[in-house]
Amino acid sequence: MVNNPYILAIESSCDDTSAAVLHGRRVLSNVIASQSIHNLYGGVVPELASRAHQINIVPVVDFALKKSGIPIHKLHAIAFTRGPGLQGSLLVGASLAKSLAQALGLPLIGVNHLHGHLLAHMVSEDVGGSAADVFPQLCLLVSGGHTQLVMVHDYLNYEVLGRTIDDAAGEAFDKCAKVMGLDYPGGPVVDRLASKGNENAFSFGLPKIEGLNYSFSGLKTSFLYTLRDLSKNDAAFVQNNLNDLCASLQKAIIDVLMSKLKRAIRETGVRTIAVSGGVAANSQLRSGLTTLAAKQDLKLFLPELAFTTDNAAMIGMVAYYHYLTRKFNAFDVITDARLDIGDF
Repeated sequence: MVNNPYILAIESSCDDTSAAVLHGRRVLSNVIASQSIHNLYGGVVPELASRAHQINIVPVVDFALKKSGIPIHKLHAIAFTRGPGLQGSLLVGASLAKSLAQALGLPLIGVNHLHGHLLAHMVSEDVGGSAADVFPQLCLLVSGGHTQLVMVHDYLNYEVLGRTIDDAAGEAFDKCAKVMGLDYPGGPVVDRLASKGNENAFSFGLPKIEGLNYSFSGLKTSFLYTLRDLSKNDAAFVQNNLNDLCASLQKAIIDVLMSKLKRAIRETGVRTIAVSGGVAANSQLRSGLTTLAAKQDLKLFLPELAFTTDNAAMIGMVAYYHYLTRKFNAFDVITDARLDIGDF
Protein backbone atom coordinates (compact mmCIF):
# COMPACT_ATOMS: atom_id res chain seq x y z
CA MET A 1 0.00 0.00 0.00
CA VAL A 2 1.17 3.51 -0.86
CA ASN A 3 -0.25 6.89 0.14
CA ASN A 4 -0.37 8.28 -3.39
CA PRO A 5 -1.21 5.36 -5.66
CA TYR A 6 -1.38 5.45 -9.42
CA ILE A 7 -4.92 4.40 -10.32
CA LEU A 8 -6.33 3.71 -13.77
CA ALA A 9 -10.07 4.41 -13.79
CA ILE A 10 -12.58 3.38 -16.47
CA GLU A 11 -16.05 4.89 -16.92
CA SER A 12 -18.59 3.36 -19.32
CA SER A 13 -21.99 3.76 -17.66
CA CYS A 14 -23.83 5.35 -20.58
CA ASP A 15 -22.61 6.72 -23.92
CA ASP A 16 -19.22 8.22 -23.02
CA THR A 17 -16.16 5.98 -22.97
CA SER A 18 -13.64 7.46 -20.56
CA ALA A 19 -10.36 6.52 -18.92
CA ALA A 20 -8.24 8.48 -16.47
CA VAL A 21 -5.00 8.06 -14.56
CA LEU A 22 -4.72 9.63 -11.11
CA HIS A 23 -1.70 10.01 -8.85
CA GLY A 24 -3.36 10.18 -5.47
CA ARG A 25 -6.01 12.84 -6.03
CA ARG A 26 -4.26 14.59 -8.89
CA VAL A 27 -5.58 13.87 -12.37
CA LEU A 28 -2.74 13.09 -14.78
CA SER A 29 -5.02 12.34 -17.72
CA ASN A 30 -8.75 12.18 -18.43
CA VAL A 31 -9.78 11.00 -21.89
CA ILE A 32 -13.38 10.91 -23.11
CA ALA A 33 -14.74 9.51 -26.38
CA SER A 34 -18.33 10.63 -27.00
CA GLN A 35 -20.80 8.82 -29.25
CA SER A 36 -22.41 11.18 -31.74
CA ILE A 37 -24.54 8.46 -33.33
CA HIS A 38 -27.22 8.93 -30.67
CA ASN A 39 -27.92 12.43 -32.01
CA LEU A 40 -29.76 10.78 -34.90
CA TYR A 41 -32.26 9.20 -32.49
CA GLY A 42 -32.76 12.05 -30.03
CA GLY A 43 -31.50 9.94 -27.14
CA VAL A 44 -29.14 7.15 -26.16
CA VAL A 45 -29.77 3.78 -27.83
CA PRO A 46 -28.42 1.15 -25.38
CA GLU A 47 -27.35 -1.44 -27.95
CA LEU A 48 -25.52 1.12 -30.05
CA ALA A 49 -23.86 2.50 -26.92
CA SER A 50 -22.44 -0.86 -25.85
CA ARG A 51 -21.14 -1.57 -29.34
CA ALA A 52 -19.42 1.80 -29.50
CA HIS A 53 -17.81 1.17 -26.10
CA GLN A 54 -16.32 -2.06 -27.43
CA ILE A 55 -14.73 -0.12 -30.27
CA ASN A 56 -13.54 2.83 -28.18
CA ILE A 57 -12.44 1.42 -24.86
CA VAL A 58 -8.99 -0.03 -25.66
CA PRO A 59 -7.80 3.05 -27.61
CA VAL A 60 -9.18 5.35 -24.89
CA VAL A 61 -7.40 3.47 -22.10
CA ASP A 62 -4.19 3.32 -24.14
CA PHE A 63 -4.33 7.07 -24.82
CA ALA A 64 -5.03 7.87 -21.15
CA LEU A 65 -1.96 5.88 -20.09
CA LYS A 66 0.25 7.49 -22.71
CA LYS A 67 -1.03 10.97 -21.89
CA SER A 68 -0.36 10.45 -18.18
CA GLY A 69 3.21 9.36 -18.82
CA ILE A 70 2.75 6.45 -16.41
CA PRO A 71 3.69 3.00 -17.75
CA ILE A 72 1.14 0.32 -17.04
CA HIS A 73 3.47 -1.66 -14.75
CA LYS A 74 3.61 1.30 -12.31
CA LEU A 75 -0.14 1.23 -11.61
CA HIS A 76 -1.32 0.30 -8.11
CA ALA A 77 -5.02 -0.38 -8.81
CA ILE A 78 -7.66 -0.59 -11.54
CA ALA A 79 -11.04 1.06 -10.99
CA PHE A 80 -14.26 0.91 -13.01
CA THR A 81 -17.87 2.01 -12.85
CA ARG A 82 -19.99 -0.80 -11.38
CA GLY A 83 -23.33 0.99 -11.78
CA PRO A 84 -25.85 2.45 -12.15
CA GLY A 85 -26.12 2.81 -15.91
CA LEU A 86 -26.83 0.80 -19.04
CA GLN A 87 -26.02 -2.83 -18.36
CA GLY A 88 -24.39 -3.49 -21.73
CA SER A 89 -22.21 -0.41 -21.41
CA LEU A 90 -21.20 -1.22 -17.84
CA LEU A 91 -20.15 -4.74 -18.83
CA VAL A 92 -17.67 -3.44 -21.40
CA GLY A 93 -15.79 -1.31 -18.86
CA ALA A 94 -15.97 -3.95 -16.12
CA SER A 95 -14.64 -6.69 -18.41
CA LEU A 96 -11.56 -4.71 -19.40
CA ALA A 97 -10.92 -3.58 -15.81
CA LYS A 98 -11.09 -7.17 -14.52
CA SER A 99 -8.80 -8.41 -17.27
CA LEU A 100 -6.19 -5.74 -16.59
CA ALA A 101 -6.33 -6.21 -12.82
CA GLN A 102 -5.93 -9.98 -13.11
CA ALA A 103 -3.14 -9.75 -15.66
CA LEU A 104 -1.22 -7.19 -13.62
CA GLY A 105 -1.98 -8.67 -10.20
CA LEU A 106 -3.57 -5.41 -9.00
CA PRO A 107 -6.51 -4.66 -6.69
CA LEU A 108 -9.87 -4.17 -8.45
CA ILE A 109 -12.12 -1.31 -7.33
CA GLY A 110 -15.76 -1.09 -8.41
CA VAL A 111 -17.13 2.43 -8.00
CA ASN A 112 -20.71 3.67 -7.75
CA HIS A 113 -21.17 6.15 -10.60
CA LEU A 114 -23.24 8.45 -8.37
CA HIS A 115 -20.46 8.62 -5.80
CA GLY A 116 -18.20 9.83 -8.58
CA HIS A 117 -20.53 12.71 -9.31
CA LEU A 118 -20.70 13.62 -5.62
CA LEU A 119 -16.91 14.08 -5.51
CA ALA A 120 -16.54 15.58 -9.00
CA HIS A 121 -16.07 19.11 -7.65
CA MET A 122 -12.99 17.84 -5.80
CA VAL A 123 -11.34 16.65 -9.00
CA SER A 124 -8.47 18.78 -10.22
CA GLU A 125 -5.54 18.59 -12.61
CA ASP A 126 -3.60 21.13 -10.55
CA VAL A 127 -0.65 20.02 -8.46
CA GLY A 128 -2.22 21.61 -5.39
CA GLY A 129 -5.52 19.81 -5.94
CA SER A 130 -8.96 21.03 -4.91
CA ALA A 131 -9.89 22.98 -1.78
CA ALA A 132 -13.37 21.42 -1.57
CA ASP A 133 -12.69 19.20 1.47
CA VAL A 134 -15.23 20.79 3.80
CA PHE A 135 -17.80 18.50 5.45
CA PRO A 136 -20.67 18.08 5.75
CA GLN A 137 -21.72 19.21 2.28
CA LEU A 138 -25.19 19.49 0.81
CA CYS A 139 -24.82 18.36 -2.79
CA LEU A 140 -27.38 18.79 -5.55
CA LEU A 141 -26.76 15.88 -7.91
CA VAL A 142 -28.61 16.67 -11.11
CA SER A 143 -28.19 14.97 -14.48
CA GLY A 144 -30.08 13.26 -17.28
CA GLY A 145 -30.80 10.22 -15.15
CA HIS A 146 -30.69 11.49 -11.57
CA THR A 147 -31.90 14.37 -9.45
CA GLN A 148 -31.06 14.05 -5.77
CA LEU A 149 -30.24 16.13 -2.73
CA VAL A 150 -27.45 14.35 -0.87
CA MET A 151 -25.75 15.04 2.42
CA VAL A 152 -22.08 14.23 1.96
CA HIS A 153 -20.74 13.53 5.45
CA ASP A 154 -17.28 12.61 4.17
CA TYR A 155 -15.62 11.04 1.14
CA LEU A 156 -17.45 7.71 1.47
CA ASN A 157 -20.47 8.55 3.62
CA TYR A 158 -23.60 9.78 1.83
CA GLU A 159 -27.20 10.34 2.93
CA VAL A 160 -30.02 10.98 0.45
CA LEU A 161 -32.37 13.71 1.68
CA GLY A 162 -34.57 13.93 -1.40
CA ARG A 163 -34.82 12.59 -4.94
CA THR A 164 -37.04 12.77 -7.99
CA ILE A 165 -40.10 10.54 -7.80
CA ASP A 166 -40.29 10.29 -11.59
CA ASP A 167 -38.16 12.08 -14.20
CA ALA A 168 -34.79 13.74 -13.75
CA ALA A 169 -34.17 17.43 -14.45
CA GLY A 170 -31.73 16.64 -17.25
CA GLU A 171 -34.31 14.39 -18.89
CA ALA A 172 -36.85 17.22 -18.71
CA PHE A 173 -34.40 19.49 -20.54
CA ASP A 174 -33.70 16.86 -23.20
CA LYS A 175 -37.30 15.75 -23.79
CA CYS A 176 -38.65 19.30 -23.99
CA ALA A 177 -35.83 20.22 -26.36
CA LYS A 178 -36.75 17.25 -28.53
CA VAL A 179 -40.37 18.36 -28.97
CA MET A 180 -39.04 21.75 -30.06
CA GLY A 181 -36.95 20.04 -32.72
CA LEU A 182 -33.60 20.79 -31.07
CA ASP A 183 -30.53 18.57 -31.21
CA TYR A 184 -29.62 15.99 -28.58
CA PRO A 185 -28.43 16.47 -25.90
CA GLY A 186 -30.94 19.25 -25.48
CA GLY A 187 -29.81 20.77 -22.19
CA PRO A 188 -26.82 22.70 -23.55
CA VAL A 189 -28.85 23.88 -26.56
CA VAL A 190 -31.65 25.16 -24.33
CA ASP A 191 -29.09 26.94 -22.15
CA ARG A 192 -27.55 28.67 -25.17
CA LEU A 193 -30.88 29.78 -26.68
CA ALA A 194 -32.27 30.82 -23.29
CA SER A 195 -29.61 33.52 -23.01
CA LYS A 196 -31.37 35.34 -25.88
CA GLY A 197 -34.93 34.95 -24.59
CA ASN A 198 -37.41 36.33 -22.07
CA GLU A 199 -37.69 33.92 -19.14
CA ASN A 200 -41.08 35.38 -18.16
CA ALA A 201 -42.69 34.99 -21.59
CA PHE A 202 -44.41 31.69 -20.73
CA SER A 203 -45.40 29.89 -17.55
CA PHE A 204 -45.79 26.16 -16.97
CA GLY A 205 -47.35 24.02 -14.28
CA LEU A 206 -44.87 23.45 -11.47
CA PRO A 207 -44.85 20.36 -9.23
CA LYS A 208 -46.16 20.52 -5.67
CA ILE A 209 -44.27 17.72 -3.95
CA GLU A 210 -43.95 17.47 -0.19
CA GLY A 211 -40.59 17.44 1.54
CA LEU A 212 -37.32 17.50 -0.38
CA ASN A 213 -38.34 15.22 -3.24
CA TYR A 214 -38.58 16.39 -6.84
CA SER A 215 -40.90 15.75 -9.78
CA PHE A 216 -40.54 16.84 -13.40
CA SER A 217 -43.05 14.72 -15.32
CA GLY A 218 -45.85 17.24 -14.79
CA LEU A 219 -43.65 20.10 -15.95
CA LYS A 220 -42.83 18.20 -19.13
CA THR A 221 -46.52 17.56 -19.75
CA SER A 222 -47.40 21.21 -19.14
CA PHE A 223 -44.70 22.29 -21.58
CA LEU A 224 -45.98 19.87 -24.24
CA TYR A 225 -49.58 21.06 -23.83
CA THR A 226 -48.48 24.69 -24.08
CA LEU A 227 -46.75 24.01 -27.39
CA ARG A 228 -49.74 22.02 -28.66
CA ASP A 229 -52.32 24.66 -27.75
CA LEU A 230 -50.37 27.68 -29.00
CA SER A 231 -49.37 25.95 -32.22
CA LYS A 232 -52.97 25.22 -33.29
CA ASN A 233 -53.39 28.57 -35.02
CA ASP A 234 -49.71 29.22 -35.73
CA ALA A 235 -47.71 26.44 -37.35
CA ALA A 236 -44.50 28.45 -36.85
CA PHE A 237 -45.16 29.21 -33.18
CA VAL A 238 -42.24 27.20 -31.81
CA GLN A 239 -39.73 28.57 -34.30
CA ASN A 240 -40.92 32.14 -33.82
CA ASN A 241 -40.73 31.89 -30.01
CA LEU A 242 -37.83 29.47 -29.60
CA ASN A 243 -35.60 31.68 -27.46
CA ASP A 244 -38.45 32.70 -25.13
CA LEU A 245 -39.62 29.09 -24.79
CA CYS A 246 -36.13 27.95 -23.87
CA ALA A 247 -35.66 30.78 -21.38
CA SER A 248 -39.04 30.11 -19.73
CA LEU A 249 -38.44 26.35 -19.60
CA GLN A 250 -34.99 26.79 -18.11
CA LYS A 251 -36.27 29.20 -15.47
CA ALA A 252 -39.01 26.75 -14.45
CA ILE A 253 -36.61 23.83 -14.04
CA ILE A 254 -33.94 25.84 -12.21
CA ASP A 255 -36.55 27.41 -9.91
CA VAL A 256 -37.72 23.93 -8.87
CA LEU A 257 -34.14 22.80 -8.21
CA MET A 258 -33.27 25.91 -6.23
CA SER A 259 -36.42 25.94 -4.11
CA LYS A 260 -35.76 22.47 -2.72
CA LEU A 261 -32.08 23.25 -2.15
CA LYS A 262 -32.98 26.38 -0.19
CA ARG A 263 -35.40 24.36 1.92
CA ALA A 264 -32.72 21.73 2.61
CA ILE A 265 -30.30 24.46 3.71
CA ARG A 266 -32.89 25.81 6.16
CA GLU A 267 -33.78 22.38 7.54
CA THR A 268 -30.24 21.02 7.91
CA GLY A 269 -28.33 24.18 8.77
CA VAL A 270 -25.47 23.03 6.53
CA ARG A 271 -23.35 25.94 5.31
CA THR A 272 -21.46 24.22 2.50
CA ILE A 273 -23.15 23.40 -0.79
CA ALA A 274 -22.08 21.81 -4.04
CA VAL A 275 -23.60 20.75 -7.35
CA SER A 276 -22.72 17.86 -9.64
CA GLY A 277 -23.90 16.02 -12.74
CA GLY A 278 -24.40 17.15 -16.31
CA VAL A 279 -26.90 19.89 -15.41
CA ALA A 280 -24.21 21.40 -13.16
CA ALA A 281 -22.88 22.95 -16.38
CA ASN A 282 -26.09 24.98 -16.83
CA SER A 283 -25.22 28.67 -16.71
CA GLN A 284 -28.40 29.77 -14.92
CA LEU A 285 -28.03 27.11 -12.24
CA ARG A 286 -24.41 28.07 -11.62
CA SER A 287 -25.36 31.74 -11.50
CA GLY A 288 -28.25 31.05 -9.13
CA LEU A 289 -26.05 29.04 -6.80
CA THR A 290 -23.37 31.73 -6.81
CA THR A 291 -25.94 34.39 -5.93
CA LEU A 292 -27.46 32.21 -3.19
CA ALA A 293 -24.05 31.53 -1.66
CA ALA A 294 -23.20 35.24 -1.62
CA LYS A 295 -26.54 36.23 -0.04
CA GLN A 296 -26.46 33.55 2.67
CA ASP A 297 -22.68 33.48 3.20
CA LEU A 298 -22.39 29.84 2.15
CA LYS A 299 -19.36 27.95 0.93
CA LEU A 300 -20.06 26.91 -2.66
CA PHE A 301 -18.11 24.38 -4.71
CA LEU A 302 -18.74 24.13 -8.43
CA PRO A 303 -17.12 21.37 -10.50
CA GLU A 304 -14.96 22.33 -13.44
CA LEU A 305 -17.06 22.12 -16.60
CA ALA A 306 -14.89 19.26 -17.87
CA PHE A 307 -15.96 17.15 -14.88
CA THR A 308 -19.71 17.82 -14.93
CA THR A 309 -20.48 15.15 -17.52
CA ASP A 310 -19.59 11.47 -17.14
CA ASN A 311 -15.83 11.06 -16.83
CA ALA A 312 -13.32 8.59 -15.44
CA ALA A 313 -11.49 11.17 -13.31
CA MET A 314 -14.39 11.32 -10.84
CA ILE A 315 -14.43 7.50 -10.69
CA GLY A 316 -10.72 7.57 -9.93
CA MET A 317 -11.27 10.11 -7.16
CA VAL A 318 -13.67 7.81 -5.34
CA ALA A 319 -11.41 4.84 -6.05
CA TYR A 320 -8.57 6.66 -4.30
CA TYR A 321 -10.51 6.63 -1.02
CA HIS A 322 -11.52 3.00 -1.57
CA TYR A 323 -7.82 2.22 -1.99
CA LEU A 324 -6.83 4.00 1.22
CA THR A 325 -9.50 2.08 3.17
CA ARG A 326 -8.80 -1.19 1.29
CA LYS A 327 -12.32 -1.41 -0.14
CA PHE A 328 -11.44 -3.79 -2.96
CA ASN A 329 -13.64 -6.10 -5.01
CA ALA A 330 -13.30 -9.76 -5.88
CA PHE A 331 -13.03 -10.59 -9.56
CA ASP A 332 -16.54 -12.06 -9.58
CA VAL A 333 -18.09 -8.69 -8.70
CA ILE A 334 -21.05 -7.98 -10.98
CA THR A 335 -22.24 -4.75 -12.56
CA ASP A 336 -25.62 -3.43 -11.45
CA ALA A 337 -27.63 -1.18 -13.75
CA ARG A 338 -29.85 -0.14 -10.83
CA LEU A 339 -27.18 0.38 -8.21
CA ASP A 340 -28.50 2.75 -5.55
CA ILE A 341 -26.54 5.68 -4.16
CA GLY A 342 -26.28 3.85 -0.82
CA ASP A 343 -24.59 0.84 -2.39
CA PHE A 344 -20.82 0.34 -2.62
